[in-house]
Amino acid sequence: MTNTAVETNNLFTGASYLESLDDGREVWFDGERIRNVTTHPAFRNAARSVARLYDALHDNNTRDTLTTVDEFGHRTHHFFKPSYSAGELGQARDAIAVWQRMTYGWMGRTPDYKAAFMAQLAEGHAFYGEYADNALAWYKRAASTCLFMNHVLIDPPVDRGKARAEVRDVYVTVNREDDRGIYVSGAKMVATGSALTHATFVAVNSGVAARMQVGRDEDMALVFITDMNAPGLKLISRPSYELNARSPFDAPLASRFDENDAVIIFDNAFVPWENVLIYRDVERTAGFYAGSGFFNRFNLQSAVRLAIKLEFCIGLMLRGTAASGTTEFRGVQAAVGELVGMRDMLWGMTTAMVTDPEPGIGRSVLPKIQVAAASRIFGTNAWDRVRAVFETILAGAPSFTVSSVADLEQPELTDIINQYFRGTDTPAPQRLKLFKLIWDALYSEFAGRHALYERNYAGNQEQQRLDALRFAEMRGDADRYRALVDQCMADYDNSGWRVEHLRQP
Repeated sequence: MTNTAVETNNLFTGASYLESLDDGREVWFDGERIRNVTTHPAFRNAARSVARLYDALHDNNTRDTLTTVDEFGHRTHHFFKPSYSAGELGQARDAIAVWQRMTYGWMGRTPDYKAAFMAQLAEGHAFYGEYADNALAWYKRAASTCLFMNHVLIDPPVDRGKARAEVRDVYVTVNREDDRGIYVSGAKMVATGSALTHATFVAVNSGVAARMQVGRDEDMALVFITDMNAPGLKLISRPSYELNARSPFDAPLASRFDENDAVIIFDNAFVPWENVLIYRDVERTAGFYAGSGFFNRFNLQSAVRLAIKLEFCIGLMLRGTAASGTTEFRGVQAAVGELVGMRDMLWGMTTAMVTDPEPGIGRSVLPKIQVAAASRIFGTNAWDRVRAVFETILAGAPSFTVSSVADLEQPELTDIINQYFRGTDTPAPQRLKLFKLIWDALYSEFAGRHALYERNYAGNQEQQRLDALRFAEMRGDADRYRALVDQCMADYDNSGWRVEHLRQP
């Protein structure tokens, strides 16, 4: 596709990104309203880790791999614009990988995650009917700066056995409207990393949307975007693993990559009309999820991210077994090989998604949906197996450590630590540094949150499998599978073979 637009570069730098977060947003943490998340010790290092991603957009070593120019002339991240060929999808995959390697796969909701949806507003804005101009404007805003978006689709786990209309005090609902916009109340979860984002996309998930009814649920049939400093918007955060980290040595991941999850409260929050995408339209609310291309694209980002995380874990296992002197054990090698196979399978899925794309909205192409669905199921099951391998192969070695880095600085303990905490061909401080990292990755509270995230970030486990079946039925795959069985059964009957090559002479 030929681009004749004049190039503009308004991409955030790390510094401008951090500055943009000081906007008066209402973030509550530990009984306190946080005035500036970029300086508060519960959020500071995570914010700086994201800022580093933005700096990479301008770095001569990574700029060309990370960025391109869209049809409007905006220099942007490859995944922030629609892809129009398998080659462009491949470039987007590689750009995702660059960012993910900068966080070692430990930040799941980096700005490119929501780009999975926002990029599709360029080609797909017509889907939003009277609000189509809003959709296109938000695409331009997101692409031109690489805006950091989060999203909230999930309702609080309250009275889920009841119809949405019976839980209006909890679910996001329109209170009123005027000539400036709409006013909404309710709560949404889980807003991962939301305190560090610029705006949030609010909708309902596919399972809930499918159960909404015309004539009953119109005041909850909403899709909109809101800036994080919107009046009436509140964030209530969970505990901070970054804040609780004693030192980088003791918690090298939690101390910089904690994407603090939050619940978003809309307290008669104001949403201007220009931020509305769907309003009181049950059918369109139910259809946007499938029609947006979000499903195909977010699973590409997620699969790349997890593949990088698995690469990191393979490295941890190789270093950990070497320090324990078990590298040459056959069972250990087999376990590492299993992790390698898991990584290669997942990366292979990303290759299949981008090299065999399907038509998307307008002129765009999307990652193959069947492979996207498969990677979603594989990914949400993979982490349990990774943890099991570590717990089996390294056994209790990660618990063989000191309480904190302060012990290494105590002269009375130096000789003892050097003698008893050393590893195979590994000095004690280096072994302790390694196993502190392994502990933070697999066994700490930060690690427990990641285990929960990997299992649930992609939605209801049962729905994941139902979606895979639905896609197989929609695409005709299930008919082919049935036909294969029918053909087999046609080869014989109660009297014997019906195929010529097996009949007796």
